[in-house]
Formats: sequence, C-alpha cells, structure tokens
Amino acid sequence: MTQIVILGSGFAAIAAIRELRRRKVQADITVVSPKNELIYLPSLIWLPAGLRHGQDLRIDLAAYFCRQQVKWFQGSVQQVLDGGRRVVTDHGELANDFLIIATGGRYIRKLPGIEHAIIPCEGIAQAEVIRDRISAMNGGTIAIGFASNPKEPGAMRGGPMFEFLFGIDTLLRRQQRRDLFKLVFFAPSNKPGQRLGESAVERILEHMDRCGIETHLGHKPVRFEPSKVVTEGGEFDADLILFMPGLTGPAWLDQCELPRSEGGFIQGDANCRVPGLQRVYVAGDIGSFPGPDWMAKQAHQADLQAVAAARNIAAVLRGDPESHEFCTELACIIDGLDSGMLVYRRGKRRLIVPRMAPLHWAKRWFEAAYLRSLR
Repeated sequence: MTQIVILGSGFAAIAAIRELRRRKVQADITVVSPKNELIYLPSLIWLPAGLRHGQDLRIDLAAYFCRQQVKWFQGSVQQVLDGGRRVVTDHGELANDFLIIATGGRYIRKLPGIEHAIIPCEGIAQAEVIRDRISAMNGGTIAIGFASNPKEPGAMRGGPMFEFLFGIDTLLRRQQRRDLFKLVFFAPSNKPGQRLGESAVERILEHMDRCGIETHLGHKPVRFEPSKVVTEGGEFDADLILFMPGLTGPAWLDQCELPRSEGGFIQGDANCRVPGLQRVYVAGDIGSFPGPDWMAKQAHQADLQAVAAARNIAAVLRGDPESHEFCTELACIIDGLDSGMLVYRRGKRRLIVPRMAPLHWAKRWFEAAYLRSLR
C-alpha cells in the first residue's frame, strides 16, 4: 500500500487529507504532529473579549482522523532525510512514498526585550494572558504592532494585529473604559498591511483615526523594555505590548538538506513540489512560493497550496503529470468584534467591502461551519 506522510496537523494538513480522500486516493495516510489537535487560530482575536474561550478553539482530531482513515503518529519532526523518503522524529522514524511538509513556521524572536511583548498568535495561552492583563488594568497605554522577515518581506502576519487592535478598542468602549486607555499602533512601514491593497490600508488607517488610535509608523522597532517600545524613530511608554514579529522556518530545518529560501523557508514551486526532490511537497507557512508580492501567509492560502499538493499526488498515482498549480488568493475579514471589513484579491480582481456588522457574523458562521466539519 502506498504510504503518504503529512507533517503537521494544521490547516494545510486538514486540507490535504480532505482533497486526497475526495480524489479517492486509496493509500495509507499518516499525520505526524506532537498533538492530534487543531488550534483554530483565526478566532484567537475573540478571546480577550470573552467571545470565545480556549476550549472552544482546541479541536481534538481523533474522530476526524478515524473518519478519514488516517493514522496519527505522535512526534516532533527533527529531520527529513534520504531525499524526503525518511522522517526522523523524537519518537521514531517513518518511511514514505509521498511526503507533504506542512508543519508551519515560527516567529523570529531576535528583537532585544521581546520577552516583554506578547505574541498573540502563538496560541491560546497568549490570548488568555491578553484577556487577563486588560481586565486587570485600570488604564494606561496598550501598544500593538507587527514586523516582517527582513529577508522575505512577505513572511508576516499583520491582519490579526489589526483585529486585536480594533477588538480591544470595541471591548473597552463596551466596558465604558476607553477614555482611560491610549491605544498606539506601530509598524516599520508607513502603510502597514500593503498586501491588502492601498485602498484597504487607507480605510484601516482612517478607521484608526476615527477610533482615536494613535500611530507610530515608518520606524523599525529597536527593542522592547518592560514599559516601553523603542524604535529607530523614537520611543513611547506602553503598559501592555502586543507584537507580531516576522516568520521564518522551524528550527529543525537546520538539520536537513532541504532547499531553502533566503528567509529560511522550504522552497516550493507553483505545483507545491520541493525542487530537486521526488514526491516531496510543501504547503502553508513553512513554504516559500512563487507569486505576487501580496501573497499572504494565512490559513486560506495554506489550504489552496495543500489542495494543489494533494491533487498532484493523486495525479502521480494515476500516471498523470503533476500539472496542478495552487491558486493565489487573499480572502479575509478584518474583524472588530462588532463589525468587519472584507478584503479579497485574486489576479487583477480586487474587492473591498466597508465595515459592517454582517461581516462579523459571516466570520463567526465560517468558524462554526469549519469546526463542525472536524467534530
């Protein structure tokens, strides 16, 4: 029986499994990850306001794997050897005929004093700390910002930081405490979020202005102190710092001979194949792919890459060429707890739907539908 091994149990892994089974691929599929669970990261933005709790976003995948006839191998990847045919983990080794690498990336924690900042999308625990810190505050300054990987500018995740910013603003207004707080948004770019398009950036900055959110833009962060953000263009006090650094590849890649980009990610081509290797594919944040400069590292794009990888595996098993290319598409709702703005890009098509309450509910509907499919 053909052996397909998928490294990771996040969005890309789930999408690959679905597509393989949808294509009637009759193969043994093994998922390798430390835990057989999915953390629904897009909804972390709602934890500070109590709209979601940690247990709502931690999904046990055992039943889903059973339905899809997938084996789960508990382990953390340490190496990929022999041209991708052998995976070494802390709990043993696995051989494969096809390999999909989808373990995600990691945040660059090199900025001095970064321990004084909270990286919200690292997981449930961090979002809960934000919730508890804000609840305990009687006022002060909350600084929220992000940066990118200087060697691969697209390796960033800025959208969630806009959502944390606007969500916290809405939360404090609901609590009738907004006048006690100063919110400051900071970023090294004068136009943060440019991948969303210039018009979207203008709307975001206009919304910040309407909400009374101060900005500190165009200056790279230099360091964080316990109650201060220091940038190349000055410094300002902050009682709570939320910061999303740029992304790079996981540390275990240093022990492999997989081709990597300058930013530290596994190289992937338009078909999600790893160049120079046979039957090895990459999907999601761990990969570096050809595409427009606005291509985002987000769950939706990871899904599209994983689908292409799965379709190419199915093609090889049928004796057909690996001709399926992934679609480059950006689709997101920038939520503010009570309303949202829709941004969509594909090819030359661009769509922006201004902030409105139904878009907040659309985001909640999508979350419910996605999680229901796994439970």
